[in-house]
Amino acid sequence: MFRNQYDSDVTVWSPQGRLHQVEYAMEAVKLGSATVGLKNSDYAVLVALRRAASELSSSQRKIIPIDDHLGISIAGITADARVLSNYLRTECLNYKYAYGARYPVSRLISNLGNKMQVTTQRYDRRPYGVGLLVAGYDERGPHIFQVDPSANFFNCKAMSIGSRSQSARTYLERNISSKGRDFVCTKDELICHGIQAIRGSLPNDEDSESPLLNISIAIVGKDQPFKILDDVESKKYLDMAKKLPAPPAPSDDVPSTGGDDDEDKPGDAPPDPQVLVGTMER
Repeated sequence: MFRNQYDSDVTVWSPQGRLHQVEYAMEAVKLGSATVGLKNSDYAVLVALRRAASELSSSQRKIIPIDDHLGISIAGITADARVLSNYLRTECLNYKYAYGARYPVSRLISNLGNKMQVTTQRYDRRPYGVGLLVAGYDERGPHIFQVDPSANFFNCKAMSIGSRSQSARTYLERNISSKGRDFVCTKDELICHGIQAIRGSLPNDEDSESPLLNISIAIVGKDQPFKILDDVESKKYLDMAKKLPAPPAPSDDVPSTGGDDDEDKPGDAPPDPQVLVGTMER
């Protein structure tokens, strides 16, 4: 009942202790098409579902390379993701110039969180309306980080964000080994699990075959620089993924918009965000 009185500025707290503008930014992530990140002991993989804004336009790029050991996939406002990716690239270049080494992934994500947090406490800024899944590899092994518009970041075994991502997270939780920290599988099996998870985010009325042809796959790991697979390699893994069991039916946690939206519909207050259920390292 207090939303309309306390959501006009990011620095105004509601009587319940909430910042509605930050929550609106987190809701923008749920309007973007789904993306999945997962890892095993040697590799980290990103799989993203690409959608076109209209029948006359090409699909937006969902996976952005940052350095030869690091890349991100996005869900939300693409323009905000472009600004953050430029920041990450600059940080990696400066670190490599100063120290002659790759930027440690955990330290880079911590600095990114600090940059994003500033926008949640200044009246002349707005939160970044994009969620990131960061896949990287350094001397500590592969990493999958989730970064929210609220500036929270989590080191995950596997995670999915975007529209209808709850079904993808359910698939990932069911297939993670309870005995180890990571997926116990080969590189090819890891990519197939990511494809199956992203397939679970498709609406019921869509064909389960054709939309999967429009996905992006990226991998980084041991002796493997960050690489976005081309269409031929993606098709090979799509054929391999068909042999795995079908994912669970998608959950209607948020209406599908058919792509990443830059604006919410006017006059429609988004629902209160729910706690994301993921599998994260503690």
